[in-house]
Amino acid sequence: MTSVAIPPLSIDRWRSAGFGRSVATHRVRPARPRSPPKPPALHLPTTPAIFPWLAPTLAPGEATVWMGDRSTVESLLELLYAGAASSGSRVSLVEGANRFQPYRIGEVGRALGADPGELLEKIRLARAFTAYQMVAMVDAWSTEIRLHRPSLLVAHEVPELFHDAEELPIEERRPLLAHVAHRLGAIAHQAGIPLLVVLSEGLGRFPGLTDSGPRLYDLVRASSQGEGALLEAFRDGRRLVTVRRPAGQLGLETFGGANEREVIAWDGPSRPTGRRSRSG
Repeated sequence: MTSVAIPPLSIDRWRSAGFGRSVATHRVRPARPRSPPKPPALHLPTTPAIFPWLAPTLAPGEATVWMGDRSTVESLLELLYAGAASSGSRVSLVEGANRFQPYRIGEVGRALGADPGELLEKIRLARAFTAYQMVAMVDAWSTEIRLHRPSLLVAHEVPELFHDAEELPIEERRPLLAHVAHRLGAIAHQAGIPLLVVLSEGLGRFPGLTDSGPRLYDLVRASSQGEGALLEAFRDGRRLVTVRRPAGQLGLETFGGANEREVIAWDGPSRPTGRRSRSG
């Protein structure tokens, strides 16, 4: 075998060949941080008029509280579920009172022109049966939101399970609810999604919500009024009255200032009026 002598490389030639460079001599551009995907917007139908009335009470990253007459609140909530899902929005629900009625929501959705089965697939439900399960579900809610990207978050009667003295020692109630309130605030803010907190018996059932919980955007109070209901939005003082009409139709009357108007039926066109409309 014949050997060949290879002349040594000079330092300059060594470096020009690309060898001997330390990592520090290379300029590495830092990777641009990826911004989280924008959450899908909440869509609601344009009719009946209750949906355009409700839409301004919900704000991304903030909480709206519903309270008042339980049956009225539950009926309103079923209408919101059906309206959001029928418009293509997804709802993520944490349930603390076991009052989710899929058949009723499906029927409301059918009245809005949606397929009940497809509509219910857009509502993801997590139901707790103990206070400790509720804490665990709220702690895990962020992961659920990242995976399924809802348009609306609903915390339904979250404190209900914390007021059962047989299940939860009373000395644990307030700190656990404060923890849940804090987590709800962080979840809504980080996700940038409207959060609806349903407390039919009022804010007193949820100590810590106004102190360490989410930023409160609006409060809607629902009360029964004759054959219909009165809804009041405290942020801007708007009110809406639902009036039951013959043949199962629901008329809506809003009143206040120059924006008084009447809606005749579910899908009826609204018409401006110069006076307050009467029920019937």
